[in-house]
Amino acid sequence: MSVVYVVVVALVAGFLWLVAGVVRIGSVSRGAPIEGRDGEALLLVDLQAVFWNEGPYSDAAKTEAAAVIRAEVAAAKANGWPVIALRQEWSLPATKVIARLTMKGQAVAGTSGTEMAAPFEGLADHETIKRVQDGFETGALDALLAKLNVGAVRIVGLDYSYCVAKTALAAAQRGYGVTVVEPGVLAAQDTANARAGLLQKGVALV
Repeated sequence: MSVVYVVVVALVAGFLWLVAGVVRIGSVSRGAPIEGRDGEALLLVDLQAVFWNEGPYSDAAKTEAAAVIRAEVAAAKANGWPVIALRQEWSLPATKVIARLTMKGQAVAGTSGTEMAAPFEGLADHETIKRVQDGFETGALDALLAKLNVGAVRIVGLDYSYCVAKTALAAAQRGYGVTVVEPGVLAAQDTANARAGLLQKGVALV
């Protein structure tokens, strides 16, 4: 076996490993269908310092979204609904490499900035960690919502076309009632495709 052959095989294997990581990042998980639950929860998606402070969002957009998010939190607490923060931490080997190569290393587990951004500190009653765009992927959110008897979720946060959309789709596939509060969601690009996909799956956009 020549050295060139070994190098080529290693490069191909590495490339396929990264491709598998990319696919995993954007996949939407399927969980067990939920049974009758009458509770509701507010999900705060990726409202972390590194994304809020360094993301591609204008100050005006952040100001408007923050006001809506805080109003949603106040309404949830007034109704006795739990507020759950989903924080992104790239922790899988492939996703850590991808994050360092394509995302400036933002939100890699163990790095600074993964904490909640200042405007949202202390607002959540519970917190779970995301490893990919879909907040349900680890199973921790499934377990928490079951414990809290939650059958419907309202979602705010960022980014619309990625983590918000994928988390909303995962919730819908499990049978949750899902509402995306659009004025409380930031987006770095056009959201037409994401909106169409959510509407097709029965997600309410308000």
